[in-house]
Amino acid sequence: MTRRSGRKSSFGVRALVGLQGGELTVPAHFRCPISLELMKDPVTLPTGITYDRRNIEAWLEAGHETCPVTKRLVAGGQDLTPNHTIRRLIQDWCVANRKYGVERIPTPRIPTSAAEVAGILSELAAASRRGEVPRCLELVGRIRCLAGENERNRRCIVSNGAVAVLSAAFAAFSRVNAGRPAEVEEEILAALAGMFPLGAESRSQLAAPESLRSLVGIVSNGDLTGRLNAVQVVKELVHTDVALVGAVADAEGMAEALVKLIREPISSQVTKSSLVAIFYMVSSREATASRFAAMGLVPVLLDALVDCDKSTTEKITGVLDGLCGCRRGRQAAYHHALTTPVLVKKILRVSVMTTEFSVSILWKLCKNSDREAETGEGCLAEALQVGAFQKLLLLLQVGCGEATKEKASELLKLLNASRLKPECIDSADFKALKRPF
Repeated sequence: MTRRSGRKSSFGVRALVGLQGGELTVPAHFRCPISLELMKDPVTLPTGITYDRRNIEAWLEAGHETCPVTKRLVAGGQDLTPNHTIRRLIQDWCVANRKYGVERIPTPRIPTSAAEVAGILSELAAASRRGEVPRCLELVGRIRCLAGENERNRRCIVSNGAVAVLSAAFAAFSRVNAGRPAEVEEEILAALAGMFPLGAESRSQLAAPESLRSLVGIVSNGDLTGRLNAVQVVKELVHTDVALVGAVADAEGMAEALVKLIREPISSQVTKSSLVAIFYMVSSREATASRFAAMGLVPVLLDALVDCDKSTTEKITGVLDGLCGCRRGRQAAYHHALTTPVLVKKILRVSVMTTEFSVSILWKLCKNSDREAETGEGCLAEALQVGAFQKLLLLLQVGCGEATKEKASELLKLLNASRLKPECIDSADFKALKRPF
């Protein structure tokens, strides 16, 4: 008598319930020799052994050059032939056992090949040189479609030089459109955004003056997806190539466009990418930090810092640390009522990175307050009132990085000289820590 367990089975399990003692056994020739699970995309090596594509590709990518069963060398390691016969038999078996909860495996898509990718890229390069917009849109769309099907396709596309071809096409259309980005440029950015990191040749193409003007145009006026892709490309440029930071930051309208995305957020992902891009810019040169501070970025970030998630907090404090590296940035921080209270609150409350940035910002503000702040010791006095002394003592007790330790120690010395003034201590958090430095 047949007994069923009531469990619904998927095609990835090793044994499926239904028959003979409560289990419906998967036929041995339907199982991958590596995982022993039902194959979803059977492929055969030149040795004649059939495996599930995902498992044999992982085996070969791990550096193995032999067939796992026969131990024979596999020439090139990538000669995988789809076994349509076995796949159809597996699908028929799944259908026949549907009443036992077995799901039919879908027919897999055939992965792209290096030859197919090379052909598409060659056509794209030629079409972009001729300025054929419709043809380029079609070809870029095919690249995006293939890359979106699976990770194997994406790797194949990247390894065949797609990033360089796409970057060259973007630069070519940017020159033609004279900084007024068109649909084809946004489509190219959408394809590029999933193929980081950029190579040196690609970075050079995208950092050309015409390309930067197009990027600024998309960051400023593109739709949500276009802006996100453009900001991610900008972030990639300044993150991976220090030599390009100045050129990108100095591109006309770039700083203003990024600040607008922070001031008027359109999505959390765009905001975070913009913050990372700005971080690398303001951390590279004091003059760049001063430009961003002059746009009113400091108060915008301090207001946002009051209530945001961990990831955004880390990025905001990083940008503020860069901005406070210049006099204009510190002046803006001195004039904002939230600066000291919110920074002290973030120490030891969010993450190690946030703590390090917060301490660094307070250190820059306090050590310069005598000659820069309007009220002299105002920054130190306020830091004492909101419990900075106790927070820093606790930080040194629990441990921190060497650079942060040095800044915290110097801050404590500065604060200790002003401790005769009233303090506002959070006794619930800092009991037993009220002692002289």
